[in-house]
Amino acid sequence: MRLALAGAEEAGAVTTALTGEALRLPFYDAGVSERSELAVRLVEAVREADGVIVVSPGYHGALSGLVKNALDYIEDLREDSRPYLHGRAVGLIAVAHGWQAAVTTLNQMRTIAHALRGWPTPLGGAVNSAEVKFDEVGGASEQKVENNLRLIGRQVTEFALAQLAAGFADPTDG
Repeated sequence: MRLALAGAEEAGAVTTALTGEALRLPFYDAGVSERSELAVRLVEAVREADGVIVVSPGYHGALSGLVKNALDYIEDLREDSRPYLHGRAVGLIAVAHGWQAAVTTLNQMRTIAHALRGWPTPLGGAVNSAEVKFDEVGGASEQKVENNLRLIGRQVTEFALAQLAAGFADPTDG
């Protein structure tokens, strides 16, 4: 995620990372209107964002339950002028021990982004952690992977800037 965010910043974005503890949310329940402080923070961050980058480990060929639960909270944006992920670029990265799990996880994430009315970037990241290692500061052991993850961040920013320039970021703007 650090590499994708760095790519977004290089293209002019201001980024916010919500990771680890920030995603330890109660199970999403549409029937419950009260939200935890962390859930409110997540929903507000998405509401204010013009682009989103979602990174998930692949567990048994699927995205993490923690990440899926966080994505379920986007349902709270259904009544907004920009419902769900409408008009937002969505960069997607799946990291798994093996190509099959990385690719199937990425495919599921693309399906979820579409269902939430988001625009997945042309390039998605499927990273095989059996072959690629990351250091403590987020660098990848393979330059090609590092370049691709930065490109995903740039694509999110470029799409967001194009949407803003065209006046399409808010569907109530006409």
